[in-house]
Amino acid sequence: MIISRRTALLGGMVGGVGACATKPQLGSFQNAGAGGEDTFACGVASGDPRPDSVVLWTRVHGVSEGQVPVTVVIAEDESFSRMVWRGKAEAGPQTDYCVKVVADRLEPGKSYAYKFLVFDRESPVGFTKTLPLEAESARFAIASCTNYQYGFFNAYDHIARQEGLDAVLHLGDYLYEYGPDGYGGDVGAAIGRLHEPAKEIVVLDDYRQRHRQYKADPASQRMHAKHPLIAIWDDHETSNDSWKDGAENHQPETEGPWAERKRAAMQAYYEYMPVREPVPGRTREEIWRDYGWGKYLTVTAIESRLTARTKPIGYEQAAPMLAEDGGADRYRAEVLNDPERRLLGAEQMDYVMGSLKRSVDTGAEWRLIANQILFARVSLPALSEYVGEAEIAAIEPLFPEIRDFMAYTSAGLPYNTDSWDGYPVERERFYEASATAGASDLVVLTGDTHQFWANDLKRDDGTHMGVELGTAGITSPGPAGLFGDKAFDFSLLMRRDNPEVRYTDAINNGYLLLSFEEDRGRVDFITMSTVRSPNYTATRGASFDLVKKNGTVEFAKPKGLGFKERVLYR
Repeated sequence: MIISRRTALLGGMVGGVGACATKPQLGSFQNAGAGGEDTFACGVASGDPRPDSVVLWTRVHGVSEGQVPVTVVIAEDESFSRMVWRGKAEAGPQTDYCVKVVADRLEPGKSYAYKFLVFDRESPVGFTKTLPLEAESARFAIASCTNYQYGFFNAYDHIARQEGLDAVLHLGDYLYEYGPDGYGGDVGAAIGRLHEPAKEIVVLDDYRQRHRQYKADPASQRMHAKHPLIAIWDDHETSNDSWKDGAENHQPETEGPWAERKRAAMQAYYEYMPVREPVPGRTREEIWRDYGWGKYLTVTAIESRLTARTKPIGYEQAAPMLAEDGGADRYRAEVLNDPERRLLGAEQMDYVMGSLKRSVDTGAEWRLIANQILFARVSLPALSEYVGEAEIAAIEPLFPEIRDFMAYTSAGLPYNTDSWDGYPVERERFYEASATAGASDLVVLTGDTHQFWANDLKRDDGTHMGVELGTAGITSPGPAGLFGDKAFDFSLLMRRDNPEVRYTDAINNGYLLLSFEEDRGRVDFITMSTVRSPNYTATRGASFDLVKKNGTVEFAKPKGLGFKERVLYR
């Protein structure tokens, strides 16, 4: 019998999780330990590395007025016997006593230890490294979607245990804006991790307090102290499903003007994150930038929320059109494919393409895009033949729109219109400009969906443009929260009905380990056994090689896939 992507699932979508391959365990761990000393209750962090400089961050705790002198020291060794840099700064109320220093005149490609001094108090020691001028390898952890209420940051703890990382790339949703009565609050109440302040955050003091809570988490502190961070934001750093002029979770009539809320969120973000201030002439929203590991690898970080994004138009807003005969086709043609709908905007697109062209012109082997939202074409799978009334009734209290959602699954509409699928003309512009720059070998890194992904990337005409690697949430749950023990079946359907999807895991939390050596890459999908307890087991859920072939990047040598998964991978 010929086994195809469709016939692989026949025989009843049951016993899904049992169809998985045995996964190699990486060990059992305890995410435990206290946070920083009282003066440095938020720990230390570094980020935005350059060949000769890096951003160092901390916060002075327990002070409410006046300026506090702070000393920063950097050494080549943890004992600080070989000091190489010393700087002065002040912590004050204007930045909520956060201290952010750009340590310069450092050597390229070198690891350093650093600490902060306030009077007779010393911070925990942090470790960082600068970008190299020459490289033949690179190694990253890829993280996203860290909801304090939804669980313990076990994946952060595991990242902190990794040796030899060049950086942690955080793709957004570093924190969440909801109160204890919002997303994840029921879990937070059960495990003792409710958001502070105990409300949805809207104004500057709210955002600052929420950042403090996240930075005080011990696993977060260990991860930040161990590795430099390269961070981009997604929506929850401001509010859910944000766009240039608003957000789904912002109500101007009760929460004030969007511009004021966005300004408060941006101020707190720049205060509390180890990121550089905007270059002259740019606004705080225009955070796009790039990084180079010599002439070997480049990372271009984009901004797809606050600069140019047109308002998302989801199925709830389009329901009247979709209810009409031919409504799905009209929705695609008149709404999704409207050429005026933008994500990046012309200025950022020019910057990104300039970055890619420089990467190509210098002969870089690998080109990474640090991106927030799902890039590949992913349509809703046809669920009606697998999900009955009993399942719908069980899901409905958690997902009130489930009946409309089920109706749309038979129309082949996008899985998520908040992703690049909601802006297909802009995606094709991106592909066209990338190809013109000579970059048809992209490795796009993605967060947002709370799912792991290994996707092919193709233009409208089928031209292969590279691959997409999507990471699950550190704690935020995937569709398993809705589909329960059928979540694995759901992921199989996603693969069956979407040719660009080679692999997806809608069940597990975790992160990606991404490594490159010469002309080959490898991605490991690292999963956590639980986020409801600080005692966890880490597992390599799946892995793929990345190979250069025919001018692009392709997947090879899949590991950790079960029988049905291997059939659908083909």
